[in-house]
Amino acid sequence: MPLSPMEVLRKVPLFSGLSEADLAAFADLTRERSYPKGSVIVFEDDPGDALFLVAAGQVKVVLIAEDGREVILSVLGEGSFFGEMAVIDEEPRSAHVIAMEDSSLLVLRREDFHARLRSSPEVAISLLKEISRRLRRADEKIGSLVLLDVNGRVAHLLLRMAEDEGGDRITRKLTHHTIAQMIGSSRETVSRTMRNLVERGIIQVTRKDITLKDRRSLMLAARRA
Repeated sequence: MPLSPMEVLRKVPLFSGLSEADLAAFADLTRERSYPKGSVIVFEDDPGDALFLVAAGQVKVVLIAEDGREVILSVLGEGSFFGEMAVIDEEPRSAHVIAMEDSSLLVLRREDFHARLRSSPEVAISLLKEISRRLRRADEKIGSLVLLDVNGRVAHLLLRMAEDEGGDRITRKLTHHTIAQMIGSSRETVSRTMRNLVERGIIQVTRKDITLKDRRSLMLAARRA
């Protein structure tokens, strides 16, 4: 059974500190949209006129080169959101967002979001904290791409995604091809690296998730220049 807008908002850190009355006020302003796997939710350079909340499914934020190559900036699952920069600075979208599986999203228009921010300063503070967190993550990612080998970049990515889910498990669906697009490597190299991590008992991989078994070894790899 699909979650109600109120239930979705409770899962989004941006709104988690709000009272039930404020949550209900935001929920009333949202509109649900469904996107089949592979469909483009927003295009780079589109007008940034709405904030999107992932109610179900999984999406990827990507840059696409002229030759069709994709660089995945992030993979977002249930409880995540995107489009926050465009609704604040009113600039065009900075990347494409594509559904990786059938997905359901809640859409909050810029005008409605701004109006509610004026009466819910807690959301404005949470938004500033999230933007700061994402900037720090972007700095970390740039550093890992420049300073780390593939093993270190994979380790850094696994640690970051497990942290996003609050533990040692990654439940978002990540193929080796997707990981390669996220760290600037080839699928074959990522496959060898993942297999090596499994054989050494550092991670465990199943159809449903990836579990970090030896966080210390991953942290050492992610810090090695």
